[in-house]
Amino acid sequence: MNLPQDPVMLLSYVNTQLRDNYSSLDELCASLAADKAEITAKLQGINYEYDEEKNAFV
Repeated sequence: MNLPQDPVMLLSYVNTQLRDNYSSLDELCASLAADKAEITAKLQGINYEYDEEKNAFV
């Protein structure tokens, strides 16, 4: 699956998927065959960090 390349669109997509379909970022990445480090780096670039307790980038 191709994830959005724009960081803001990626943020929206990933947080929606985490809220609605996945219990963790690891589960999302495994299911979508996505690179966790790449997602995390892109979202850190717009000052968002993954919060495991909230299961969302905040």
